[in-house]
Amino acid sequence: MNKLNNSQGLNIPENYLVTPAYVFFLIHSMQVGVGILGFEKYLVEKAGFDAWISILIAGGILHVILWMIYRLLQNGGGDIVEIHKSIFGKYLGGFLSLLFCAYFTLLAFTVLITFIEVIKVWVFPGMHVWVFAFVLLFLVYYLVSGGFRVITGICLISVIIGLPILLLKYFPVEAGHTMNIYPAVSHSIPGILGATKQSILSFLGLEFLLIYYPFIKNPQKSKKWAHYGVFYTTMIYLISVLVTFVYYSEEQLKQVVWGTISAWKIVEFPFIERFEFVGIAMWLYVVLPNICLGLWGATRIPKRVFNVKQKYMVIIFCIAIYFPTVLIDGRPMIDVVNNLSGQLGMYVLMYIPVLLVLKTISDKVRKRT
Repeated sequence: MNKLNNSQGLNIPENYLVTPAYVFFLIHSMQVGVGILGFEKYLVEKAGFDAWISILIAGGILHVILWMIYRLLQNGGGDIVEIHKSIFGKYLGGFLSLLFCAYFTLLAFTVLITFIEVIKVWVFPGMHVWVFAFVLLFLVYYLVSGGFRVITGICLISVIIGLPILLLKYFPVEAGHTMNIYPAVSHSIPGILGATKQSILSFLGLEFLLIYYPFIKNPQKSKKWAHYGVFYTTMIYLISVLVTFVYYSEEQLKQVVWGTISAWKIVEFPFIERFEFVGIAMWLYVVLPNICLGLWGATRIPKRVFNVKQKYMVIIFCIAIYFPTVLIDGRPMIDVVNNLSGQLGMYVLMYIPVLLVLKTISDKVRKRT
């Protein structure tokens, strides 16, 4: 059986690998999820309608972080577990890797409870959460158990399905007022930087490259596709925020929780009365990769650290997030979870440059000895 080259430190069967071009879909599908349906409100609170500038700054920062991730992985042995082990040793490195496991689980859990809230608010107010959560997690278990290539296929489908929904931005633009975005650059630099931080939290997901990098065939060739993915995500968020600014006034947007879904209400087709129902149903395919890749990454780490079968870990993790999903109710509790995952995500992104410096120092020390 063909194996991944030994320079990556891990031997992955050839039939488990994906081609470099699929990294575009893996990066983009993880960065775009349920958050894009209502992220504009939080940006406006920081920088008003100048928040579109923050999107561009955040995109540039993420390109730099992505470059750092590739530098780490190309010289680090294959994935975050091996990098931690080489720098901190078996036990401390394993502990730090398990923190990443908890973070990945939290991201999947956050997406799950937030999307369930969207369904309860907009489609089925009387829905029993335990039923929908069980069905969705059963589907997630089935997909994750299929392996990384199955999840990659789901990511590809999510990008394809999400593309037609983007074309619906035409309706809010037609009904909006382009003068809303003027005057440009009227807010302070601290306000714009505050919105930049909030934008980066909306872009979380590229850090999963730290765990699925060994599953990329000729991974060094995937770098350009990863950067294309981040750029495409940046453009999607930029278009979304500009369309929302054209459609809403600044004061209106501060009162709207789900700006994109509310804008869908004006979409009219002769054969569809309430398009937001269709949009939310289609968005399930966009959200699904967030949960699947999140749980795959979370369960991959214990497999690497403890050498346990991943399929058993998938069952345990699905059960572990099922019960909190049923118990959490109401927007305040969901906001707490979203804020927690956002803050931890920021710490993870800040940790990557530190890890790169430590890895560089560690390699130089080893060469001298």
